[in-house]
Formats: sequence, C-alpha cells, structure tokens
Amino acid sequence: MRRSEGFTLVELLIVIAIIAIIAGLAIPSLISARLSANESAAVSTLRNISSAQAQFQASSKADVDLDGTGEFGGFKELSATWNVRNLPSVGKILPPVLSAGFRESAVGGAGAVERSGYYYRMLLPDDNGDGICVDGDTAAFANVNADLAETTWVCYAWPGNYASSGNRCFAINQSGDILYTDDKRYSGKNPLALNFAAAFQTTEDGSITGQVAIGTRAYDGNFWRQVN
Repeated sequence: MRRSEGFTLVELLIVIAIIAIIAGLAIPSLISARLSANESAAVSTLRNISSAQAQFQASSKADVDLDGTGEFGGFKELSATWNVRNLPSVGKILPPVLSAGFRESAVGGAGAVERSGYYYRMLLPDDNGDGICVDGDTAAFANVNADLAETTWVCYAWPGNYASSGNRCFAINQSGDILYTDDKRYSGKNPLALNFAAAFQTTEDGSITGQVAIGTRAYDGNFWRQVN
C-alpha cells in the first residue's frame, strides 16, 4: 500500500498567500461598510432627537420663566431620567420622548452619550448664547437662559474612533438641518478640539445662537455641508 502524503510546505504557503490576498481585499470593504452603517445610524438618531425636542417643547413642561412657551431640553429630560429642569415639583416627562439609550452618559464623556460607534452631546444656551451641556451636571440648568432655550439648541455627533467607527462629525439644531464635516480631530469621548460653536457662522467662542454654516466655512475653519 502507498503511504498517504500530506501537504507540502510550498502548497501550505500558497494556501496562506491566497487567504491573505482574500483578507486584504475583504477587510477594507468590511470597514467601509461599518463606517457607512454607523454614519447612517448617527443621521437617523439625530433626526429622532430633533423630533423629540419638538415634542418636548410643545409639552411646555419646561417653562422656567412661566411665559407659556416651552423650552428645549437635555438628553436626561427627554429620556425621563431626570425631573424636568431637575425640579421635583415639575417631575419627569412621561412617557419619555427619547429612547432609554440616552439615559446613561459615557464615563469621562462630560455628558456625552455613546451609541453605535458615535458620541452625542446636547447643548442649550446660557445668557450669552454660549452652549451648556446640562446632561453632565444637574446644576448647569441654573445657567440656562429660559428665553433663548425656547428657540435654541444644538446637538453634535462624532465618531468614537476616527476612521474606525466613523469619519464624519454631524451637527443639528432647531432648524432640523443636519450638517457634517470630516475632521480627524473630532474623535473620542470628549474631543477638546470640538468647540461648541464649531458648526456655526460666528466669531464668538462657544456661541450656538447664530446661523449654522451650511456650505461655508464655520467657526472651526471647516466647511460644513448639509446631509441630503
């Protein structure tokens, strides 16, 4: 009887080389698909946030100045995690207008919430029109300007790891328009380079009360474009 023989070293090397070539072709496609899926999810989430803000304001439950006009809220209010404006007398908005996924802030994220490879941060205006992240500090509600909060908010979404979980940074405000820019500095839990005024046509540091920079250079020096 003939002795059965296994693969030769050359044959094994050929197989390994073929596998390496296939992996080299497939991995970039898989990464690209993941980036596209995460960015699409971020856009969808921002649209849901915009809808939640509209419902929250319409309820007029957040009406600190008692003028009959509702104010916009933070994630913890929209998701019924905290009492509206942190006031026990007002209570929570029930049912919540935003999913429970926004009830927990990312550790070290200064009020940012993580979902599907992206971080989200909601900002409300203070007396100067500068953005305040109320979700990271319950005491921040005291610094929110009630009149400006009736007309102004902005939410940013940026990738947790640039080029790995996403490339584009997004912004949306009360206009409902979603803007984006591609900037590798906007990555991680709390990117210091992402100024609160980043997507606006303004010269004021941190200002969120001006016009967003659609198709033009913004405060951060980038061109921001509208998501179609």
